[in-house]
Amino acid sequence: MQHNIHRTWALGCYLVLFVTAPLGAQDLPFESLSNELIWYSSEFQEERVGGIRSMNDGKHYTSLERTDAGSAIVKYAYRTGQAVDTIATSVRAFGTQDLGISGYSFSADERHVLLTTDEQPIYRYSFSANFHVYETKTQTCKALTNFDLGGQRLAAFSPNAAHVAFMRDNNVFIVELASMEETQVTFDGEVNAVINGATDWVYEEEFGDDNGMFWSPDGRYLAFMRFDETNVREFGMPMYGELYPEPYEFKYPKAGEDNASVEVKVFDLKRNKMGTVLHPKAEYIPRVKWGISSEQLLVFTMNRHQSILNIHMGSCNRGVELLITKKIWSEQASTYIDITDDITFLPNGQSFLMTSKRNEFNHLYQFFLDQEMEPLQLTSGNWDVLSVQGYDAKRKQVYFSCSLNGATQTHLARVDLTGTMSILHEESGSHRAAYSTSYDYYIHTHHTANTPPVYSLKDRSGQTVRALKDNASLNTTLEKYNLQPKEFFTFKNDAGVELNAWMIKPPGFDSSQSYPVYVSIYGGPGVNTVSDSWGGANYYWHQLLAQQGYVVASVDPRGTPKRGREFEHATYKELGKLETEDFIDFGEYLGAKSYVDSERIGIQGWSYGGFMTLLCMTKGAEVFTAGISVAPVTNWRYYDTIYTERFMRTPAENESGYDDNSPVNHAEKLKGALLLVHGSADDNVHFQNSMEMVNALVAEGKDFDFFAYPNRNHGIYGGNTRLHLFNMMLDFVRENL
Repeated sequence: MQHNIHRTWALGCYLVLFVTAPLGAQDLPFESLSNELIWYSSEFQEERVGGIRSMNDGKHYTSLERTDAGSAIVKYAYRTGQAVDTIATSVRAFGTQDLGISGYSFSADERHVLLTTDEQPIYRYSFSANFHVYETKTQTCKALTNFDLGGQRLAAFSPNAAHVAFMRDNNVFIVELASMEETQVTFDGEVNAVINGATDWVYEEEFGDDNGMFWSPDGRYLAFMRFDETNVREFGMPMYGELYPEPYEFKYPKAGEDNASVEVKVFDLKRNKMGTVLHPKAEYIPRVKWGISSEQLLVFTMNRHQSILNIHMGSCNRGVELLITKKIWSEQASTYIDITDDITFLPNGQSFLMTSKRNEFNHLYQFFLDQEMEPLQLTSGNWDVLSVQGYDAKRKQVYFSCSLNGATQTHLARVDLTGTMSILHEESGSHRAAYSTSYDYYIHTHHTANTPPVYSLKDRSGQTVRALKDNASLNTTLEKYNLQPKEFFTFKNDAGVELNAWMIKPPGFDSSQSYPVYVSIYGGPGVNTVSDSWGGANYYWHQLLAQQGYVVASVDPRGTPKRGREFEHATYKELGKLETEDFIDFGEYLGAKSYVDSERIGIQGWSYGGFMTLLCMTKGAEVFTAGISVAPVTNWRYYDTIYTERFMRTPAENESGYDDNSPVNHAEKLKGALLLVHGSADDNVHFQNSMEMVNALVAEGKDFDFFAYPNRNHGIYGGNTRLHLFNMMLDFVRENL
């Protein structure tokens, strides 16, 4: 469960969906929105600036573009925006057989480029592909390996630009660039048994990374993770389309069940030897990183409750056969600790920068290898550091994003090693930055809940060097549809806690009239729906509902991020309890408004939001008239170990926490109209969840609607699928409200 989870601990992906019955059509001189326009047309196509890679000099960047001559990697000057070179083209690389370039990465010396073709998705982040090595000076291209042997994964140059490591058939391989000679490092890889060089399903989904190979800074050593999945039980999903559907089977550890055993190996290219990294036994190894040299191999370990984080460091200077580590940092919490990628070793190698919630809010610290020295806190206040963009070693400054101006906002800032901090932009909304390697420039993206993204190039002082994309054409299109502003507000729940919310009112809103309400929810760890940021297709969907006479609203309950540990961890061991109370309070708050029809308040969510919808339609049956639950968890026993146990511990340790807020145990309370939707090939929140909910509702004699999308995963998309889903929901609401 992530989003896309940066990286955040969110349940799968989420979309907010639900409709309430329309009032009379608005007699306005504007065009009307439709599902066809939103989900199946290019009417609202956005300009984007993405895929930019800063080059070593910090003055140029590259971009992968589609041209009349095929795919091309084009080099631009930051300051002028002028194209100064074409690094590679698909025609130049592949000749008349234009395979198309879907991705690329440079070697450290920028002499070689790894070109990616024929990508095949696996899970949320993982994919297999064919990789090609392109030499920029000679403009020649070679296959990384024999493609007939199968797709490759996670191909990466060594820092000294001498080798490429990749994974195939669950084994690790290394190719020497000078000779293109291939060495097989491991031989025991086997599907659903042993994985070398990549993470397993649950690590990829919940720790947010599928990569399991790590080059040392000098390129001599390759550290990699080895997963033994032998004791992990398999989960099977029938794939329809054949006379006898074949099950797709993969290892999936459910809450309380066995995880894969994980260890870290190190291969010494110079001596052609491999060893194992030794450290105290732990349930999880969520991160492996190198410091500034091969003497600093960092292994992060956690206990099963994820309440203890240890960082161990080992050195390869005495060989790799038995690499022993020492603990350089330890942190413990009464609830759980979030894994971070925000760790940077300073050039002297004696300290590192990392974020921590050790003092309630997530802040930046300088930690020292000499553990007798107290960590130096660089940022402070009742707000969270959200992500770290990088460290400018020349000026000794750290760049990061934060919630300094509240949980609905995302701002950019920097701080030096003395704790002197400055905000880069004051405008409300959401800000994002992609910095050049020299930190002299950055691509700045700014958007709000009511305005599409604007892209510009800034210098390090925050001054605009030049405009890039402003979505002016999209703004002109939006003017045709009489879109209404998303208004932010707060309300206090019955427990006295102030919660963030937003509302969109119908065009021509009249406070003397009575409107139905659509409540859009997610409500789980790691995700805010109340964010002053551009919502894309969901924004248009909400505007469509507003056009048809609905008040559309959302609220972030307790347990959501960007407000510190106490607020976010309030739901620990009882997922669903406080969130449901907050959503019910919100429904009652809205129902008390003079302009709201309290008999027509609907609620909908996807994934964790689907879980919350089912609880609100049962525990909150007196408040919510109808609901649509898409791809919901219905019992946390059916979900994976890492996510579930982080918040709930194991079923054996917390039986009541699992049972008291499981929707299958509240089916008898359902009163309103319910539509339940799930994809049969959902590898994340298994179809099993909805099947168990169906059983519970049938046992209680409840009427409801159910729809399954064959072979669709957690996102329920592909072809006409998304349009079909939204049209079905509209039909459901028209028939039931």
